[in-house]
Amino acid sequence: MSTAASATDPGPHTVRTTVAQSLRDFRLTVAQSFVPLEVASLGAAPFWGRLRTVDVNEVHVSEITATSHQVLRTPKLIADSDPKYYKASLQVSGTGLLIQDGREALLEPGDLAVYDTQRPYSLVFGEDIRMLVLMFPRDQLGLPPDAVGQLTAHRFSSDDGLGAMIIPFLQHVSQNLDRFGGVTGPRLVQSAMDLITTMFASELDLDADAGDSHQLLMQQIRRYIDVNLSAPDLGPERIAAAHYISTRHLHGLFREKGTTVSTWIRELRLERCRRDLLDPLNAAVTVGAIAARWGFFDAAHFSRVFKAAYDVSPSDIRNRPGQ
Repeated sequence: MSTAASATDPGPHTVRTTVAQSLRDFRLTVAQSFVPLEVASLGAAPFWGRLRTVDVNEVHVSEITATSHQVLRTPKLIADSDPKYYKASLQVSGTGLLIQDGREALLEPGDLAVYDTQRPYSLVFGEDIRMLVLMFPRDQLGLPPDAVGQLTAHRFSSDDGLGAMIIPFLQHVSQNLDRFGGVTGPRLVQSAMDLITTMFASELDLDADAGDSHQLLMQQIRRYIDVNLSAPDLGPERIAAAHYISTRHLHGLFREKGTTVSTWIRELRLERCRRDLLDPLNAAVTVGAIAARWGFFDAAHFSRVFKAAYDVSPSDIRNRPGQ
């Protein structure tokens, strides 16, 4: 396996290129870059693969080029290594078959799909392929895991809907990985994550009956929370009053989504804080000011809930290598 790398420290957000001349080398490379996987060649010709990768904060962005092969994430591998990640995969060239949760998605160029590393899946590529893969912690989507579970092995096309607007941006990401350096890298990746979240949230809404008044009301409530997220008094009473419903009805709507109003608000606020803490343009802004910006006015409480959510303190997240 040959790796293109600088003789000096490449610094944060630097693209690393790894060329694998054998299946064994490729298997080691994908295990180091993603999660442990079983990889098998499908063709009679010698195997060849290349990975171009860049880590931006907690998002791992990879462009994969390889000859025909299949990938398996087995229950045993999950038991041995069980990180809580989603992978969003954009087919750039060639075709692939994704199987997870009893569903199959045939991915052609311009198609995107999501899968969960905590559950078994398989990917079969019967020809030479190129693809873009974003691997990120599950909490970065800001959507309930049970809801996202409805979207695994679901084909999102660039031919219609939001996919026609969002997927071309991701295609440009694949073509311009080298631009993910310096201050622009985190913002470009965050834009990609926001667009993916928007597409998934929209798809979940479209799964409901168009005449479902509860679904329409939930959309309005989510938009209201997003717009007023920094308001200190944002809570069930204010939200319910703004939508002319009882707090009991409001709690019932969120219970149907597998969460609570307070949990939804807290997780969104924590994600905004995490994003601001990782943004190089906020390096001169204190942790306390960022917390207060998003409704956390008790420093000790903010530190506790942030560490519980991300396994790192607000101040330490800024000191991680590469941030």
